[in-house]
Amino acid sequence: MNFNYNLPVNLLFGRGRSSEIGIEVAKYGKKALIVTGRSSTKKSGLLDKAISLLKEEKVEYEIFDKVEQNPLTTTVYEGVEIIKETGCDVILALGGGSIMDAAKSIAFSSKNPGDISEYIFGIKQGTEALPTVLVPTTCGTGSEGNSFSVLTNPETKDKKSLRTNAIIAKASIIDPELMMTMPKAILASVGFDALCHNMEAYVSKNGQPLTSMQAFYGMKLLSENLVKVYNDSSDLDALEKVTLASTLGGMVIGIAGVAAPHGLEHPVSGLYDVVHGKGLAALTPVIVEKSWECDVEKYGDIAKLLGGSHACECSKLINKLLVDLNLKVTLGELGVKKEDVTWMADNCMKVSKPSILNHPKEFTLEEIKDIYYSAL
Repeated sequence: MNFNYNLPVNLLFGRGRSSEIGIEVAKYGKKALIVTGRSSTKKSGLLDKAISLLKEEKVEYEIFDKVEQNPLTTTVYEGVEIIKETGCDVILALGGGSIMDAAKSIAFSSKNPGDISEYIFGIKQGTEALPTVLVPTTCGTGSEGNSFSVLTNPETKDKKSLRTNAIIAKASIIDPELMMTMPKAILASVGFDALCHNMEAYVSKNGQPLTSMQAFYGMKLLSENLVKVYNDSSDLDALEKVTLASTLGGMVIGIAGVAAPHGLEHPVSGLYDVVHGKGLAALTPVIVEKSWECDVEKYGDIAKLLGGSHACECSKLINKLLVDLNLKVTLGELGVKKEDVTWMADNCMKVSKPSILNHPKEFTLEEIKDIYYSAL
């Protein structure tokens, strides 16, 4: 047994912990760029609460609220311009995975000039970033627990992760109470994303004992609580467990990486800007059905957690979960056409090759096309 494990995340987890926003931000700067979405944190009152907490600590602020559901590289540059104009020296992210990812990349680009895509594809290297404090309001991406920032280049439609320890948050404040305002459809989508993170890390070729333990526990929490929370969002005990599973999912992919479902989904949402969790819902059962024989033991473990007894049931059980979450969807229903398949398969091999290689079954280009066709 031979492995490395290095994930220097600082998690502040628990109900009511969002009251510590001002204290944490003040440790790292005097003027914060608040990165958030267009409406949700305003409607929920979180933005006003955060501003009040910053003022208590005498931290000034600017607001950047232009982040999309699949954040663009061009949006990152807009955020960097505000930093240049206003002198912000710390970033506070309030929102879901897209908000946190954008905030992390803004922090990075403010210290590493030029085309961020060159850093994403490894053409250039950067080691610095502004300090960030992340406050997730959805329980899905787990971006608060890793060094990834997923961006879409609007010109090429490439959707790929910036990966560098420079963007690991100085503090991630994870307050399950902030998740209670999520609409059911969003809860289903992000919750399934969290399950995929844990499943993919569990079967990953780069997995190791510590990630397997965390991923197994994350899957257990989700299998027991996700549908329960979907049916009753006021069940805070269950929501707390789903939230923890989401953070665990982010942590395990930070070490073990994602596999084929994420690899094939990124070209879909890069091309059509679809909701990430819906793209995963369309693809994951098909991929699992074509994969389980390559790791009967681990897919068997997943099947048992989902209520079955053997790996061969895994795809069927995932489909049942999707039905329970009203998330059963096809790529065709998301707007994907047959004529898109060749581009998506080629793009998958371009932007997601590490994820394809990390999967228990290494799919060929033709097999990837077949998966896309089957998911239509």
